[in-house]
Amino acid sequence: MLYEEVTTETPAADRPTLQINPMANPEKGNQTSNTEFILLGFGDLPKLQLLFLLFLVIYIATVAGNVLIMVLVVTDQHLHTPMYFFLGNLSCLETCYSSTILPRVLVGLLTRNRTISFNGCVTQYYFFASMLATECLLLSVMSYDRYLAICNPLHYAARMSDRSCLQLAGSSWIGGFLLCSITTLLISQLKFCGPNGIDHFFCDFIPLVKLSCNDPHLMETLAFTVSLLFSLAPFLLTLMSYICIITTILRIPSTTGRQKAFSTCSSHLIVVSIYYGTLLIVYMFPTTDILSDFKKVLSVVYTILTPLINPLIYSLRNKEVQEALRNACRKFMFGPC
Repeated sequence: MLYEEVTTETPAADRPTLQINPMANPEKGNQTSNTEFILLGFGDLPKLQLLFLLFLVIYIATVAGNVLIMVLVVTDQHLHTPMYFFLGNLSCLETCYSSTILPRVLVGLLTRNRTISFNGCVTQYYFFASMLATECLLLSVMSYDRYLAICNPLHYAARMSDRSCLQLAGSSWIGGFLLCSITTLLISQLKFCGPNGIDHFFCDFIPLVKLSCNDPHLMETLAFTVSLLFSLAPFLLTLMSYICIITTILRIPSTTGRQKAFSTCSSHLIVVSIYYGTLLIVYMFPTTDILSDFKKVLSVVYTILTPLINPLIYSLRNKEVQEALRNACRKFMFGPC
């Protein structure tokens, strides 16, 4: 049905041809090295050029905002604190995260060439999934940092030493990449003997598993388990941290202090809730024909919009970052004083 929809609505000159793997005999083993997939994600939408311009602007703004945060955190001495160390890690992660998805989407929208090799697809999935898992872990670490700073300030310096910060950030990166190497290895062993149109705008776990000739139940169970570990568990830890933070804020006698703290925490909590909420719906709810398009829309939120919003919410609204940015602009325009 998916193939028929593409052939009826896409012009003949631009229509990619779905390929069937001729070496699909299971007795011959896994011969998918020459298989090409077709990313069907936005194929049926009109005026793809406008979508290309929109995503191009988002990508440029995302990279510029996150790189700016990284530069400020590295160069400004006032930002050499645990909170900004983690924010710099998050900005680095968001830059790499967006660059695994959006450039390929932009090429597909501009040229209408939506084919991707099997090796390219698996590679994209590995880096995307690894950085997705890393971000979930890193967000929980950042919430723990804020919990210590607000709820247990006397022990903050001891618990958030330079060594502890490096260990927490390094564990997030290593843990995300190590676990996703397991799922990537399993995907690389799948056999693909049917239609090769991926009903998504990037190579993701569930759409790939659904195209394989293997029994999908084991792989879907694995996807559910991984999502449970790297989405639900970090989200609950983050939520508990913010509940403790809000409880502590309510005890602040100053109304101005409460409003300032609530303004920061509420914006953080909203972004985190949207990010984790979309992840949980996409990866932990069963994929049906009704939910398929809705899940693609949610995927746009956590793959494209969240990396754009995070620098604004976590960093650029912060007065210390704004002051560091003004100092950097003065040095750039007038030179060091």
